[in-house]
Amino acid sequence: MQNITDINRFKINNYSFWVWSAIIFIVGLVVILSVTDQSIAAIYWLVGVTFGVTVQRSRFCFTSAFRDFFLLGQTRMIKGILVGLAVSSVGFVMIMSTVAPNPGFGAFPSDAHVLPVGLSTLIAGTLFGIGMVLAGGCVSGSLYRMGEGYVGSWVAILGVMVGLFLLNNTWNWWWDNLISQEIAVWIPAEISYTGALLVTAIGLLVVLYVALVRERRVTAGFVMPEIKRLTVEETPTNTTDEIIGNLRGIFRKEWSPIVGGIILAILNIILFIRFQPLGVVGEISRWSTSFISLFGVSPVDLKGMDGLGACAAVVVEGGSWFTKTFFLNVGIVAGAAASAIFAREFKLRIPRSPVRYLQSIVGGTIMGYGAGLGLGCTLGAFFSAVPSLALNGWVYALGLAIGSYISVQWIKRFP
Repeated sequence: MQNITDINRFKINNYSFWVWSAIIFIVGLVVILSVTDQSIAAIYWLVGVTFGVTVQRSRFCFTSAFRDFFLLGQTRMIKGILVGLAVSSVGFVMIMSTVAPNPGFGAFPSDAHVLPVGLSTLIAGTLFGIGMVLAGGCVSGSLYRMGEGYVGSWVAILGVMVGLFLLNNTWNWWWDNLISQEIAVWIPAEISYTGALLVTAIGLLVVLYVALVRERRVTAGFVMPEIKRLTVEETPTNTTDEIIGNLRGIFRKEWSPIVGGIILAILNIILFIRFQPLGVVGEISRWSTSFISLFGVSPVDLKGMDGLGACAAVVVEGGSWFTKTFFLNVGIVAGAAASAIFAREFKLRIPRSPVRYLQSIVGGTIMGYGAGLGLGCTLGAFFSAVPSLALNGWVYALGLAIGSYISVQWIKRFP
């Protein structure tokens, strides 16, 4: 009996070591950034960590929202996304109306994710939708799953970098033949902030209604089984373990996607107040360009990129790798890892089939190309664009739906 007690105490103490290591690392980096005059980077780091914790606990995933809707008729994740979009839209309107009080002039806030909209937007969203379902996660979803130990997600992000590299080297063709002829449509410039917010609300309600109707038709008589996680109650041996145990009661339970959507919306609003809305693709594009330059490949001069916002590709930013968006992206990975460790859900997950690696790299490449063409992923070109009251966000979402539907049909044929 004494030996069993000693083993349990060892497990608790070993677990506490990893928990406190994660906490010290996150907090310590904030302190270092703050004292080295990198306060902006510290803010992005905290936002990234909070983002990672939130999506890990709520399983907030754009890919599962589209995939599960077409595959199973489920709307659980869609509801979370729609609530997040509603909250963000209200917050964004408050910010934009302060920066640009007279939208009728057509001058929208430069940091808002308002982009040229047209066929290129639809193609970009469709490619991204196809890629994210094949890869098993969108860009932000792959980042947080990297923190959970999914090797396939690391491969998918590598594919995203490849796709962004390919897009950067073909961007000028898209610009000359399509994008340069498209215009940005900012809805408040046409019908005022109130009208734009009303149209957005109606659009979100229509999507919810259509989704619920399909869910009732597809899942009639079927009840999704509740998945209960096996937990082992442990008796704390000291005050530290007792504190961790109490916190674990919050961070071990799965959060609702609606809670996740609200928290992400608040983070988006906070960033937009001082900087720009959430987006992760521009930074990953910089990683791709920097990595390729190690082999003597010079970056391409991208036409028209200076006049575009959102997640426009960044080739050079002050010559430093450690930009604010670097800390945002890495913070997402770190936050998800810390959350998974705290909830005892971290595990190195290595795909057993070589096909999974191929699926991840191909899906990631297609997704990266679409993200580069659309100047953003589900986070920047959709979740931040719709609240910016930009038409491109809705068109990109339509492309996501089309691409996801195509991929789901492929999955049904070739499981």
